[in-house]
Amino acid sequence: MKERVILAIESSCDETAVAITKGGNLLSNAVSSQIAMHQKYGGVMPELASRFHTENIAFTLDTALKDANVSLDEVDAFAVTRGPGLIGALHVGLQAAKTLALIYNKPLIPVHHLAAHIYAAEYVTPLKFPLLAIVVSGGNTELVIMEDHLSFKTIGETKDDAIGECYDKVARVLNLGYPGGIPIDRLAKTGETTYKLPSPALKEGYDFSFSGLKTHVINLVNNTKQRGEELNVANLCASFQKVAIDAIVSKGLKAAQEYNVKQVVIAGGVSANSYLRSEVLDKFPKINIEPAIPPLWCCTDQAAMIAKLANYLFDEGIFANYDLGVDPNWEIEDFRNY
Repeated sequence: MKERVILAIESSCDETAVAITKGGNLLSNAVSSQIAMHQKYGGVMPELASRFHTENIAFTLDTALKDANVSLDEVDAFAVTRGPGLIGALHVGLQAAKTLALIYNKPLIPVHHLAAHIYAAEYVTPLKFPLLAIVVSGGNTELVIMEDHLSFKTIGETKDDAIGECYDKVARVLNLGYPGGIPIDRLAKTGETTYKLPSPALKEGYDFSFSGLKTHVINLVNNTKQRGEELNVANLCASFQKVAIDAIVSKGLKAAQEYNVKQVVIAGGVSANSYLRSEVLDKFPKINIEPAIPPLWCCTDQAAMIAKLANYLFDEGIFANYDLGVDPNWEIEDFRNY
């Protein structure tokens, strides 16, 4: 029996990525990052992101095909991120995938970006159900319960800023550069939690609000400067990181027990955070829940995760017509509605 070849395209933010799998095995995973271009602006500039995707898509596609030693004629289906993400950036990847699917008369598979981040864990270990997915990134903070494959129930989310966005804005006010997660994580290891900061965990349920924490840190930094006092940046980073991550972990532990899950998966860019990874590895096994920690290359945006999920969607016959459009606000529970 022929092993299915999937070519997947990801362009939801500032990485242009193409990956190819055969029989579920990853053959290539080409990524063209724009981070260096956006650093001078302190964050992603949507218009520039779209332009760079347009410039990079053909090169990235060619690299993935050469790395996999696969021709476009051999591809059985083309998968693409439909959302969520930046609307202009999403359009570039979608138009490329639709064009290829039309030319080669192959199925077009619409993939939900956050669901794919969860499935990236399968490059390390199989998903075990029921599971709790802790999805943390620059644009999203969600707690998702999965009873089985392709079953998503959001039980908690941020009501305003995402945790990754909060990291970036705190790093900006501290002049630590973009993206903010890496320098804050690094400095936090050398500091002490001497600053008292508000928790982003809302008292009821599993929701979060990171805007209050972000605003508190910004005001603290500005007020300290105005008084001519010295700010201990390492201590502030340690204090900020602890309160931000502890909120995620504490609600995750509560949800894991309430829903009697077997596994907890961390997914998204913030899953690369060393404190989050260590806390999940420490806390969840103590309540007999297996942690699924993706490798660092799986945490940032790439197309390998799109291909991984696309294989399951192919089996379910989830294919789109050529009039498929993007949805920058696509809800994970609506992944079948496109």
